[in-house]
Amino acid sequence: MALYEFEGRRPVVGVDSYVCETADVIGEVRIGDRCYIGPGARIKGDYGTIEIGNETSVQENCILHARPGESCTVGNGCTVGHGAILHNCVIEDEVVIGMGAIVSDWAVIRTGAVVAEGAVVRQRAEIPANKTAAGVPAKVLGEVTEKGREFQQLARDVCPELARRYAKSLKKL
Repeated sequence: MALYEFEGRRPVVGVDSYVCETADVIGEVRIGDRCYIGPGARIKGDYGTIEIGNETSVQENCILHARPGESCTVGNGCTVGHGAILHNCVIEDEVVIGMGAIVSDWAVIRTGAVVAEGAVVRQRAEIPANKTAAGVPAKVLGEVTEKGREFQQLARDVCPELARRYAKSLKKL
């Protein structure tokens, strides 16, 4: 694990969580239990704090950061897709953030919502619970579909298992 103390601020990683050795977790970061933090992820609690709930997946090359004295929070059972950027925002439980999406300062993504790939959620925007949002800027398209619900459940089921498998089986050659 690439965990770094910064000015006395130290990361805490929960039980049975996996943090890839090429991910950087810096400063005041709390990662819950049974989480997966993928290669190249940058989770920086240097100015503010980062909190990640249980059974959440932060996939490859994601960036999580917060403004000075503020926080970026990701809830339980979330999937943060490859290359997403979360900055000083609140992501509630069981949310899917699509690949390459950006969620900006003070935005709130409510429980069960889906932010589509490449979407940009502007500062102070709110995506309601169980809604799908897409576009630049992101706009609510409607309810999360049944197919979307199935994907959310699959992602929630896979994350703890993926963390366990990586911790047990990944070997550098």
